[in-house]
Amino acid sequence: MADAHVNGVRLYYEEHGSGAPILCIHGTSSSAKVWRGAATETLARLGRVIIYDRRGCTRSERPQPYETSVAQHADDAAALLKALDASPAILVGRSYGGAVAIGVALSNPELVRALVLLEPGDVVVDGDESAWEEEMRRAVEEAAATDVSRVAEAMLRSVLGDGQWESLPSEYQEMFADNSPAVLAEVRGPRLDVASADLAAIGVPVLLVAGESSLPEFRRINERLAAAIPDTRTVLVGGGHLIDPGEPSVLRFIGEVLGRAVA
Repeated sequence: MADAHVNGVRLYYEEHGSGAPILCIHGTSSSAKVWRGAATETLARLGRVIIYDRRGCTRSERPQPYETSVAQHADDAAALLKALDASPAILVGRSYGGAVAIGVALSNPELVRALVLLEPGDVVVDGDESAWEEEMRRAVEEAAATDVSRVAEAMLRSVLGDGQWESLPSEYQEMFADNSPAVLAEVRGPRLDVASADLAAIGVPVLLVAGESSLPEFRRINERLAAAIPDTRTVLVGGGHLIDPGEPSVLRFIGEVLGRAVA
């Protein structure tokens, strides 16, 4: 457990395992805490796993006033990889973190060995936006107008559904609520707006993972990315949006990239 100072902010990070670097980038409202099991028990068997709290989240610094964007988080991730001498790395990004991972691949391709994208969100391909995203943003703004601490719950109920939100452990609900100001900044901030021609320049292997119970909007984003990025494979796994990075298909893909057999 340590801190790195990059791009004018302090980022909390942890390292587990050794070997080829694997950087895990969490989604909106989350933190490195959600990667602990995968980082210490599965991914760490394959390489040097780095998990961190993105700026504004949990144990990392939240500048005041706080405004942000996918591009800013991509710059932070790139700077962290450089500071830790951890490139080229396999980037594993969940939801908003998937957009951040794509941003790193586009802006700093030399830092990236492969991408694992677990239902990337906040990505607009060729100007194609979904009506669902506007509904989610409206729910977030309504929560912010009455009680900012309820913003994360409003966002996650839209993304996960009421049932999955209510089934989350209380410690996770509290973590998400504490990150509500960061959620609001991310929801209000610019997304990753890219053209298919830009995505076609990504020259590393990419795995796109979707959950069979997730919103169809996430599968739609995956489909557009798969059509644009050359070396891409897709997989559908059980469950919803909170996809386990220790999924067998993810481990096999990372093993292939690293030239290591995975049972």
